[in-house]
Amino acid sequence: MSLRTLAKRSESLPSVFNDIFRPWESLFDVSGGSSLLGKLATVNIPAANIVENKDHYEVSLAAPGMKKDDFNIDVEGNMLTISAEKEEKKEEKDERYSRQEFNYTSFSRSFTLPDWVNKEKIDASYENGLLKVYLPKTEEAKKQSSKHITVK
Repeated sequence: MSLRTLAKRSESLPSVFNDIFRPWESLFDVSGGSSLLGKLATVNIPAANIVENKDHYEVSLAAPGMKKDDFNIDVEGNMLTISAEKEEKKEEKDERYSRQEFNYTSFSRSFTLPDWVNKEKIDASYENGLLKVYLPKTEEAKKQSSKHITVK
């Protein structure tokens, strides 16, 4: 019996393992389709860009479709927390059917602030789907000079 014939026979025979693992196929994507875990992993948590300027740090988050009132920005100790919640309801009515859909979006991101951020003067703006949080430096931090270190 050739190797090719053996391979064809094994493909046509049902595998006990296929039946055992079938309930988990949609969860772990063993079949090559889209998995439930893959869908859960695509939860929209906006990526953050953090830029240091001479006078301040700037944290930017892309959050399109939100309104200014959807955001909560809190500072507790040295922890900056940016969160948002938005709930949308859509309702369609026709003579033969009624459909109502709910969409709930939320996220929360936390950042540890360095000691040289002036927490009393933190400011934020939201425009064109981009949330920007401005973290001004203290006067002592502005006076510090940078130093380049050469690798030996």
